[in-house]
Amino acid sequence: MLICSLIEIVILLRIQRIIVALFLSCFCALPALRAERSDSAVVRFLENEYGVRFTSDNRMVFFQNGQEKFDDLFSAVRQAKSTIHLEYFNFRNDSISALLFQLLAERVKAGVKVRALFDGFGNSSNNRPLRKTHLQALRQQGIEIYEYDPIRFPYINHVFKRDHRKIVVIDGLIGYTGGMNVADYYIKGKPEFGNWRDIHVRVEGSVVGDLQRSFVGFWNEVTGQTLQGDTLYPGFRDARKSFEGLKADTTATAGRKLIGFVNRIPGRTPRIVRETFLTAFESARQQIQIINPYFTLNRKLRRALRRAIERGVDVQVMVSDKSDIPITPRIVEYNVHQLMKLGAKIYFYTGGFHHSKVLMVDSSFCYIGSANLNARSLAFDYECNLLVPDVSSTQALQSIFEADKRTSCYQLTPERWKRFKRSRRFSAWLFHFLAPFV
Repeated sequence: MLICSLIEIVILLRIQRIIVALFLSCFCALPALRAERSDSAVVRFLENEYGVRFTSDNRMVFFQNGQEKFDDLFSAVRQAKSTIHLEYFNFRNDSISALLFQLLAERVKAGVKVRALFDGFGNSSNNRPLRKTHLQALRQQGIEIYEYDPIRFPYINHVFKRDHRKIVVIDGLIGYTGGMNVADYYIKGKPEFGNWRDIHVRVEGSVVGDLQRSFVGFWNEVTGQTLQGDTLYPGFRDARKSFEGLKADTTATAGRKLIGFVNRIPGRTPRIVRETFLTAFESARQQIQIINPYFTLNRKLRRALRRAIERGVDVQVMVSDKSDIPITPRIVEYNVHQLMKLGAKIYFYTGGFHHSKVLMVDSSFCYIGSANLNARSLAFDYECNLLVPDVSSTQALQSIFEADKRTSCYQLTPERWKRFKRSRRFSAWLFHFLAPFV
């Protein structure tokens, strides 16, 4: 009996040890289970907090410069059969817009409905704006074109929200968005800084319906019309059967990309762009890569990037050595210098002006569109971005990033910073106090 009791006790002790070991192994594994992937975290945030719809039947191609974008866009315009919708910050009255409007007028004659929107401040702020005579001529050709928030005395309204989105939707089947407006300097560059570097995208699939809904809603708001109808939303159709000769999505996930449309509407989704950036920074585990021309940030975003560096994330930021506006470059330099001192890798692009707005995180998702990392985009303007939790698309953008780093950038170092003129460094410190206003 004693022997049997001893055996039972030994067996029970062994079972207890096994149970304890299993419990400890599960407990130790909990942090790993809690460490949600960064792409999943951002998707969950957008779905839960803002009801963003992610669709998984999409294609996406990138255009690295204005020539690529306008060649593709003009080819698509020529093949339009029902509707062409355009929404830009501005149409500069030059050779590219003249050609575009000529093509649009031709499609009107073929029975295509053409509708266009542009921002009043964006139009007035460029050196070749569309005048009333130009608009009248376009309308006489059948192009419906309207100005959002025209410049009027006392001008105070233009200090706040502006329509900074760039959206084109053709036949409800293909859409374009990104950083480019309509101007010839996207192809020819500008004398003050040379080439204009920008990244734009074309999408096909269900996400085009989200672009269309955004345009139609804004069109009705600006014009007072009630544009609607199922014909504007043909649903999923393979756009390749309707459009020939366009740049193809050759990635492994073509036709299966998951994409969400992130649309900043003042008064309705005022924090969506900013909070998506913040969530992306906070959820990053290995790497953050940013290209942004107006990298003025705000306090929360600066802190999020600092925390990312502190937890070992490889933070890489690409900004332009030259810019198209004053003051902002000095604020950008102040911010990147602070991040460099914390351990971030900073690259100054010297091949012209890099106007792209791109974020890549953990090689697993990218975020691209019209939004800058400045106060205006984050707190005032209408903006739209695409959140793309797709490895193939992210890697395609990373290849562009790495090529630009290799061929057209210098890395900011303490020694390089010291070589900047004292006046430039002082201006960087002084102007950074203006970051909340630019």
